[in-house]
Amino acid sequence: MSTASSSTADPVPSPLARRFTLLAFQERCIETGLFLCAALSILTTLGILYVLVTEVVYDPFGAPPDPVVQREDGSIDWSRRHKVGPFFQEVSLREFFGSAQWTPQYSRKHFGVLPLLVGTFLVALIGAAVGLPVGLLTAVYLAEYASPRVRGWVKPILEILAGVPTVVYGYFGLAFLTPYVLKPVFQKWLGWHVDGFNALSAGIVVGIMIIPVISSLSEDALRAVPRSLREAGYALGATKYDVSVRIVIPAAFSGIVAAFLLALARAIGETMAVTIAGGQSSELTFNPLRATQSMTSFIVNISLGDTPTGSIEYKSLYAVALCLFVVTLVMNIISQLVMRRYREVYQ
Repeated sequence: MSTASSSTADPVPSPLARRFTLLAFQERCIETGLFLCAALSILTTLGILYVLVTEVVYDPFGAPPDPVVQREDGSIDWSRRHKVGPFFQEVSLREFFGSAQWTPQYSRKHFGVLPLLVGTFLVALIGAAVGLPVGLLTAVYLAEYASPRVRGWVKPILEILAGVPTVVYGYFGLAFLTPYVLKPVFQKWLGWHVDGFNALSAGIVVGIMIIPVISSLSEDALRAVPRSLREAGYALGATKYDVSVRIVIPAAFSGIVAAFLLALARAIGETMAVTIAGGQSSELTFNPLRATQSMTSFIVNISLGDTPTGSIEYKSLYAVALCLFVVTLVMNIISQLVMRRYREVYQ
């Protein structure tokens, strides 16, 4: 009597199971790619911080600096020191933040960053005064008043405005705004002297540059407000202006403020337009009609010069960059706090 032995074959996966396996693999690949991008951005930020800290605050692996050579009046002869330590080991914080003279490229060197800070915030405030109201009004018009056809024309124009190189904005301020707008108005009519390079021209072009950022982000915040809030206002007899000003804008306040702060941070970090239109004067002045120098324009000027590596002028570049990094970081933190404080959540 023979017995038949049956062998159990491996089950063949169904097409649906294979599809789920492929989708799971794709999701895992996407997740891994996103994680690597986030890790790369974090490592890049840490690398930038490491370079700034080692050049400005403390360098545990740096070579010993050259000995200090003093002149007869007690000042340091920097020309005879080709290798110096981190910047704040050579220059005190009191001099850096308390002095009003910034002359790192002269024989008598002074390292007071106040002129650069004042020039940076002067240009940024002028840009904010120009760009914030225009950008917000543009966003309100596109979100509440414009027809789909008009919006289809205006949005590409704003995108083109955002894509114009900053060098073009700088030469626009230098070759058009200053000679054909500012000098006829302020110098010929009002009798106020206008420099060829001035903070007002730089601030105006920076304000024009940030209009697309403000209008785009603010429009997104306005259009995210539920339609039911608008309809409730119209049901109570409110006009479109009342609904826009008293309902929609307050409901989108957190997004609008975040757009403002982001645009202001870009205005502070703008480089070429301010360098070309604002000038390179490191004198402390609050007059917007005079030439000025921002932190970013100083970094450009010192980078393009013949600055020896390891000198105190070279270290001052990193000190200004660290100061600019701290300013933009504080603005981003304030933006996050404002968004968390005034964010509206709708069901």
